[in-house]
Amino acid sequence: MSQAEVAGRANPLWTFGLLRSELVITLRRWRTLALLAVLAAVPILVGIAVKIETSDGSSAGRGGGEGPAFISQITNNGLFLVFTALAATLPFFLPMAVGVVAGDAIAGEANAGTLRYLLVAPAGRTRLLLTKYATTMAFCLLATLVVAVSALAVGALLFPLGDLTTISGTRIGFGEGLARALMIALLVAASLLGVAALGLFVSTLTNSGIAAMATTVGLLITVQILDQIPQLHAVQPYFFSHYWLSFADLMRDPVYWDDLQKNLGVQALYAAFFGTAAWARFTAKDITA
Repeated sequence: MSQAEVAGRANPLWTFGLLRSELVITLRRWRTLALLAVLAAVPILVGIAVKIETSDGSSAGRGGGEGPAFISQITNNGLFLVFTALAATLPFFLPMAVGVVAGDAIAGEANAGTLRYLLVAPAGRTRLLLTKYATTMAFCLLATLVVAVSALAVGALLFPLGDLTTISGTRIGFGEGLARALMIALLVAASLLGVAALGLFVSTLTNSGIAAMATTVGLLITVQILDQIPQLHAVQPYFFSHYWLSFADLMRDPVYWDDLQKNLGVQALYAAFFGTAAWARFTAKDITA
C-alpha cells in the first residue's frame, strides 16, 4: 500500500469528500429527481382536490383524528395539509423512494462496473458502506422535507393559516404548530431508516440494481400487507411499518410518547440488524465488477 493510500485512509476529510461526492451523484440522477418531483406533486394534488371539493362550502373528509383524517381540517388551516401529505405518502411513496435509492446503493455500482474502482480508492469497504448508508439517510430527510415544504407552500396559497386545534381539542399558536410540523417531518424521516437499512442489505446481495430495487419495494409491500392481517397481531408490532402513523400523537396535547418511542426503537433495531448484515455480507463479498 502506498503512502498516499495510507494517508487517505487516515484522513477524515477524505471521508467527507466521499460523502459529498455520493450526495451529489445521487441527487443528479434523473431517477432521484423524478422521485422527488412525484413526492412534491402529491401535496399539490391533495390540496387542489380539497379546494375543489370544498368550493361549495362543504367540509373535506369526515371527522377528525389521526393520519388521513387530518384532511377534514385543511380548509380551516393550511398547515394541516403538511400532516395530511405526510400521512398520504408515508405508507408507500416515501418508503418506495427510499427503497429505490437504498437498493441501488451497492448493486448499482456493481452493475455499472464502478464498485471495484471505488474500493481501489482509499475508501475501504466499511467506510464505503457507511457512506452509502449516510447518503440514503440524507435522502430520507430530503424526501420528507420535500413533501412537507411542498404541502406548506400549497396550504398557504389555497387555505388560511393561523392558530390550530390539536387532536385533543386544545388550541395552539401557528408558531408552535409549525414547530410540531417540523418535528413530525423529522420523525417521518427517522421512520424510514429501517427501510434504508433493509434496502442497503438487499443491495449487497446482487449485482443488479434493478433487482435490488424491485426486491426492496416488494418486501416493503409484503410487510405492509402482513401488517393489515388481524391474525398476525402478535408479531405486527415488530414490523418496521407498524408505528409509522404514530406521528399523529405529536398533535395531541399533551403529546403521547409511547408509540413514538416504540417506532424509533423498532427503526433502530432494523437499522442495527440489517446494517450489520449488510456489513458482514459486503466485507466478505467477492467484488468482480
